[in-house]
Amino acid sequence: MDMQATGKAETDLFSPVNLGPITLANRIVMAPLTRSRAGLGDTPRALNAEYYAQRATAGLIISEATQISQQGKGYAYTPGIYTDEQVAGWKLVTDAVHAKGGHMFAQLWHVGRISHNDLQPGGGLPVAPSAIRPEGQAFTEEGFKPHPTPRALETDEIAGIVADYAHAAACARRAGFDGVEIHSANQYLLEQFIRDSSNIRTDRYGGSIENRLRIVLEVAEAVTAVWGGGERVGIRLSPTSPGLGPNDSNPWPVYSALVEQLNRFGLVYAHVIEGKTQGSRAELPGFSFQQLRSLFRGLYIANNGFDREMALRARRENLADLVCFGRPFIGNPDLVERLRRNAPLATPAKETWYGGDAKGYTDWPTMVA
Repeated sequence: MDMQATGKAETDLFSPVNLGPITLANRIVMAPLTRSRAGLGDTPRALNAEYYAQRATAGLIISEATQISQQGKGYAYTPGIYTDEQVAGWKLVTDAVHAKGGHMFAQLWHVGRISHNDLQPGGGLPVAPSAIRPEGQAFTEEGFKPHPTPRALETDEIAGIVADYAHAAACARRAGFDGVEIHSANQYLLEQFIRDSSNIRTDRYGGSIENRLRIVLEVAEAVTAVWGGGERVGIRLSPTSPGLGPNDSNPWPVYSALVEQLNRFGLVYAHVIEGKTQGSRAELPGFSFQQLRSLFRGLYIANNGFDREMALRARRENLADLVCFGRPFIGNPDLVERLRRNAPLATPAKETWYGGDAKGYTDWPTMVA
């Protein structure tokens, strides 16, 4: 066996690691990947179970972003985790992943302003910290439509959203997930509150850094309470990724304060997009991902544009505890083995990424042994 090809001579990337009470087979994480293939009622189905089971050799699978309520929905055909039918659908998925020896967390998602009336209850406006229209278009069942200007949440509505996160976290437990990830990245609702570019509120949820972080900490408290502590709860952050709006004017004091305050909940990991999502990994002046990592007491999952060599280096130089791969998992259900062998990777066509059926979803071949 070629030890250099496997990476075993220089890294523990392919070795087991403890994630709280769970022992993962390796340090490779499958990133959340929106594929827009949920069934009626935003319910996972057998096709989704097959897809995830095919990728169960990842040390950890993080589910595609999963809305905590209808109000939290921002894209057509994405799954929810707030009804009994959705719980039953996700149970098909988790059972299939566990049968293959895998582990899976559910990513809990509220899109906030990144939505459209067509996707909202009663055709209402999307909600946000402030009535600031985001860039871009929403993916609806009738195609792409410009994002409308959202409605600013009333102060007394926010407790209901925190309760929705808690309810979704409880649904994830019932559905058999091994844990949950709080989605506080990519310009969705929680990050919209964090950033001064999207939050111009004057109540207790706006203005100071302390106020802008308040809802994230309330959600973390509610979700960890449901799971009996933080050892099965992680969080996703994208401190310097502009997404569908500008960055915070000064992200370091904001995100350093956030991770330090999150420590009191004992979260098992922080899943961090380093740089611009699907873009440059360059750090902004005054911002250090390694310094951010040093402030957080849990494991650090690094994400954004990793290939095999970058992942090997991340472990060789201890730049991350686990490494997240996203798009490579689309066309390579056996990605872990391909990385182990340094084998070629399939490249999926973009037109099959979102929506459709098994084509480009579950029809990817694995390597011949």
